[in-house]
Amino acid sequence: MADLNEKTVTDAVIEQMASTPDPRMREVMESLVQHLHAFARDVRLTPAEWLGAIGFLTKVGQTCTPYRQEFILLSDTLGLSRLVNLMDDTANRVGEATETSLLGPFYREASPRFGYGESIAVHAKGPEMILFGRVVNEAGEGVPDAVVEIWSTDADGAYDLQAKSPEVMDMRGQFRTDAEGRYAIRTLVPLGYSIPMDGPVGAMVTAQSRHGMRPAHIHMLIGAEGYRELVTALYLGDDPNIDSDTVFGVSESLVVRPQTGVEGSPDPSIPAVRYDFQVARRAAHDTSGRVGADPSKIAAE
Repeated sequence: MADLNEKTVTDAVIEQMASTPDPRMREVMESLVQHLHAFARDVRLTPAEWLGAIGFLTKVGQTCTPYRQEFILLSDTLGLSRLVNLMDDTANRVGEATETSLLGPFYREASPRFGYGESIAVHAKGPEMILFGRVVNEAGEGVPDAVVEIWSTDADGAYDLQAKSPEVMDMRGQFRTDAEGRYAIRTLVPLGYSIPMDGPVGAMVTAQSRHGMRPAHIHMLIGAEGYRELVTALYLGDDPNIDSDTVFGVSESLVVRPQTGVEGSPDPSIPAVRYDFQVARRAAHDTSGRVGADPSKIAAE
């Protein structure tokens, strides 16, 4: 038995975990312990602060439900979701593609299916807009029968999980591209919104004097056979928080400005955005680029 001090305890933990059968788990945990211990030494973590952190993480877990994922929100506000997303895209994308963005904590599987040009605003009311364009490959060729999933807030800045009974789906849906890769979607002009501030993550953001706002945006998830799934979003350029997204999701290439009279729009009288999404070939080792999941699926696992 060796007497441990603040330096040698790290090596003792790593040595004890060395028998971990799974090599990836062993690699990840060894690095985690090294960095976690180094962090504690760097800031000279006190017992009171340690207990405070445990209490905070306990509250984060207690706030999670099948319809709310507070841990994903925590990851988003720390920029970790964005970092993992960027690393995964760089490692697994074959060729050029539209930039990725965050899946976020409000994605839901099995959203309703709609036809070309139909509206996802089944219950919500407000100013309308149209998204249309093509899903193309690296050569600029249309990708037929691609699944285009879309979800966003209503005109008041609330997702269906926040505004209605959780069983009701609204402002989200699935479309399929035609033989030339074309899609057209009618929706409402989204509104920028605050992340949920009534939980522990909101309290953390408030303590940091951050505004907690996300610029108005529309989430898109696009998949097609043989191509890497694209998780992205389009951001409205006139939003006052376009340069300070609290979850770091905005890229310049994803900023759009709806306007009337856009050539090729299904209805030129309604503000529209024409945007062509480019999907990359899927690498043989690729699994999934989703940094996030339907909250109900996480709660069930």
